[in-house]
Amino acid sequence: MSGPWSREEFERRLREAGRAYHIHHPFNLMLNGGRATPAQIRGWVANRFYYQINIPVKDAAILANCPERAVRRNWVQRILDHDGYGDDPGGIESWLRLAEAVGLERAHVESLEQVLPGVRFAVDAYVNFARRAPWTEAVCASLTELFAPEIHRQRLASWPQHYPWIDAGGLSYFQSRVSRARRDVEFGLALTLERFDTRAAQERALQVLQFKLDVLWQMNDAMALAYGVTQ
Repeated sequence: MSGPWSREEFERRLREAGRAYHIHHPFNLMLNGGRATPAQIRGWVANRFYYQINIPVKDAAILANCPERAVRRNWVQRILDHDGYGDDPGGIESWLRLAEAVGLERAHVESLEQVLPGVRFAVDAYVNFARRAPWTEAVCASLTELFAPEIHRQRLASWPQHYPWIDAGGLSYFQSRVSRARRDVEFGLALTLERFDTRAAQERALQVLQFKLDVLWQMNDAMALAYGVTQ
């Protein structure tokens, strides 16, 4: 076994994995390219809600497995960001406002009636991974946040132009995540670069990150199959 990659080379390889991020999926290209129908957008919003409500569940699993107080003190902010705290209603509430802005009933979205089996399976696999894997690996899986700000920026830039029927106030979730994803990934990336310090561990980190990329890609595959992809 060769020695570990340098910190710079390891980070380069982690970032290079973004070539498989779902920003490149045909369903997402359709959404951000202005070719989606209202039904396709509503299907995406309703199904992504299942992912949104499971993010704090996943993060709670990481906290439960992590014995380090300093890490827990940082990581708990992610739960508050999504569930809400004090005057901040949180990301889940912001997503429900997006749902209303695209014409969905809040109760219908919360019922999860529209969640596709493929989406449910992928999200559940991610949550179960976070529960059962070493907490450092679950942190590493979150590094898809490396690539998230760009996908949110694309939505903010293209959706008002292509979908003027969507109330612009419903896009607040994307606005909040541009800065918060960048903040979150700084901590997760630094921890990954520090703790995965052998070649075997670094290669495992890349496998874990690919698993999470596959989760997000599979969600889009399921939605593309169910709702189609407009060319």
